[in-house]
Amino acid sequence: MTDPTLLFHALILGIIEGLTEFLPVSSTGHLILAGQLLGFNDDKGKVFEIAIQFAAILAVVWEYRARLGHALVSMTSEPASQRLAINLFVAFLPAAVLGFLFIKQIKHYLFNPIVVASALIVGGVLILWAERRKHVVRAETIDDMNWRDALKVGFAQALAMIPGTSRSGATIIGGLFFGLSRKTAAEFSFFLAIPTMFAATAYDVLKNWHLFSANDIGMFAVGGAASFISALLAVRGLIRFISRHDFTLFAWYRIVFGVVVLATAYFGLIDWGTAGH
Repeated sequence: MTDPTLLFHALILGIIEGLTEFLPVSSTGHLILAGQLLGFNDDKGKVFEIAIQFAAILAVVWEYRARLGHALVSMTSEPASQRLAINLFVAFLPAAVLGFLFIKQIKHYLFNPIVVASALIVGGVLILWAERRKHVVRAETIDDMNWRDALKVGFAQALAMIPGTSRSGATIIGGLFFGLSRKTAAEFSFFLAIPTMFAATAYDVLKNWHLFSANDIGMFAVGGAASFISALLAVRGLIRFISRHDFTLFAWYRIVFGVVVLATAYFGLIDWGTAGH
């Protein structure tokens, strides 16, 4: 029988993953910090994160199932569907290539709470800058994007390999800098998450297959369900939110959160540790 405390930790981390994966606040950063506090950052924790990230991807697939399904069945007949596929492939490439080459070094040197906190603050400042500059929209919808727009967003996504940067934050704010509307930047970020996170999940599963155990099914089920439901709510909530607001609120959240982590570490109030993720 699974330890109730372990199930509670799985529930908490699943909710954190789902809520933060598609918001510009860094899911990896939050999981590193939460895992450090809960003492759940060992090998079992790494495998657990694979499960809850996969559940978060499924939430986006479910939310946009009609659009994605139409794109798949009309791939050979509709230029818009073909363009979406090409744009996603082009945007996927930078992170895929750089991740393949440098992921071990990145995880070894950068996956720690202090780097996360610093990246949260820097990212928050960049969001404030992006929202205060004049925003000239060239692509009102995803169908208006070309491969050059997609490639730029792809390079922005590659920056998110630094934990605390936020994959969704980098792609959404990058999209704003490159002339996408807020809704287009957010939706393209959601769609781009599907191949990016599927590839990352598949890589982690193959690498850590020996760590999976039937005894952890309960933990995976609780965390996965929590991640799926909270990710679905986060995606729907973000689209509604940005129809009336900008991303300034997320910027200040990142800055305050990052400062709190650095301050508590500096004054010894919380031992965040420096061990890798």
